[in-house]
Amino acid sequence: MKFDEYQKAIMKYDTYEKCGLTEVGFIEKVLGLTGEAGETADKIKKILRDKNGVLSDEDRLSISKELGDVLWYLASIARYLELPLSEVASSNIEKLEDRYQRNKIHGAGDER
Repeated sequence: MKFDEYQKAIMKYDTYEKCGLTEVGFIEKVLGLTGEAGETADKIKKILRDKNGVLSDEDRLSISKELGDVLWYLASIARYLELPLSEVASSNIEKLEDRYQRNKIHGAGDER
């Protein structure tokens, strides 16, 4: 599935009408993204802590579901901001390629 198709398909699962940045629907998406990212990190932490970093098929499936939730919130936030997800992805690749070409993949700061 292509990014923009995904972004359009998920609209029916949003319980809020698309609204402004200070309204509940948008804020709920931002908080949801951080929550789902945290759940993903927590699952990985527990694999490291409790399973010595050995990933089972069940773990992989569980993490995949969490990543799907992260993707849903990310795509929703981009939609609220009227940003096609394909453009967000393309722009990110361009930024990374520029950093790679300048040997600036590692380091700190948005403008490295």
